[in-house]
Amino acid sequence: MKIAVAGDHAGFELKKVLVEHLRSLGHEVVDLGAHELDPLDDYPDFGARLASAIRQGEAPRGILVCGSGVGVCIAVNKFAGVRAGICHDVYSARQGVEHDDMNVLCLGSRIIGSSLAMLIARTFVDAEFTGEERHRRRLAKVLEIEKQNLLS
Repeated sequence: MKIAVAGDHAGFELKKVLVEHLRSLGHEVVDLGAHELDPLDDYPDFGARLASAIRQGEAPRGILVCGSGVGVCIAVNKFAGVRAGICHDVYSARQGVEHDDMNVLCLGSRIIGSSLAMLIARTFVDAEFTGEERHRRRLAKVLEIEKQNLLS
């Protein structure tokens, strides 16, 4: 799978670990930065890069890393077509994709360590939307909310 990955200064080291890990699993990774540690960079810039990559079809899924995961999640969810969630456990990462068709995983480098982050990332990319009627119905409602509010 092709996966876009980005992170700010707080997520810089964990992002590097995740890029290497995902590549070792055979995934194609689009590294959207940060490419150097800059304590003055801002998480919304990386969220916007990743959201644009998802929206333009450069990758079907993305992973964003900042200090808590909260900032990048808020930023990236401002984009139509992006369904991001903060997941610091494997259940949420799998369920977010299977039930909610989540396409962006947000992680907090100050919350979890690299071993757990790699496991969560692998779970996220291995999961698939079930397409069950109840999940399709709920996703359709979310997309309608997006259409009425986010795009207006």
